[in-house]
Amino acid sequence: MANEPLIDDALKNELSALYRAGERHYHGLAHIEAMLALAEDYRGALGDPEAVEAAIWFHDAIYDSRAKDNEARSAALASEKLGGRIDAGRLGRIHAMILATATHQLPDFTNDGFIRDAALFLDMDLSILGAAPDAFDAYERAVRLEYGWVEEAMWRAGRGAVLNGFLTRPHIFHTEEFRLRLEPQARLNLARSLEALATDKG
Repeated sequence: MANEPLIDDALKNELSALYRAGERHYHGLAHIEAMLALAEDYRGALGDPEAVEAAIWFHDAIYDSRAKDNEARSAALASEKLGGRIDAGRLGRIHAMILATATHQLPDFTNDGFIRDAALFLDMDLSILGAAPDAFDAYERAVRLEYGWVEEAMWRAGRGAVLNGFLTRPHIFHTEEFRLRLEPQARLNLARSLEALATDKG
């Protein structure tokens, strides 16, 4: 048991099937693969790389744009699938990291190493905000498709509030690494997107 990976091939296949659902235009397998690549880049900075990898695999496993409890349901799925594989403390950290993607505020961990892992995980999840303009714009279009059922005026108001919430934070990213790498571009992207959302296209 000790040498078995937390996310084995069978579980990867099961989760990949969820991420390949047709209604997922951004929150799909490419998003998971991008985060896993970042986790590999920063592996040396992670205290528990496997726990972070597990949180990445599960954090958007349940995704319904009409629901408000996706993060809680994804965390519950992680607990169900991983419960027999790891100790309760480690599972609790994975569960808390997944729940934290609802607000992108750090979980209330007391251990500095656990806090750092969670900070890097959350920054990986938001890394698209600091992508090159073309990639960021493609992300914005993909998220809009996922919320295709939302009327345009309501979308503009809701999306504007989300993006403005990030832009008005003292720091979008929790870690120094991601602030240096992505924060300036993220602020430019968000400001540009907010301007576009505020433009009347009626």
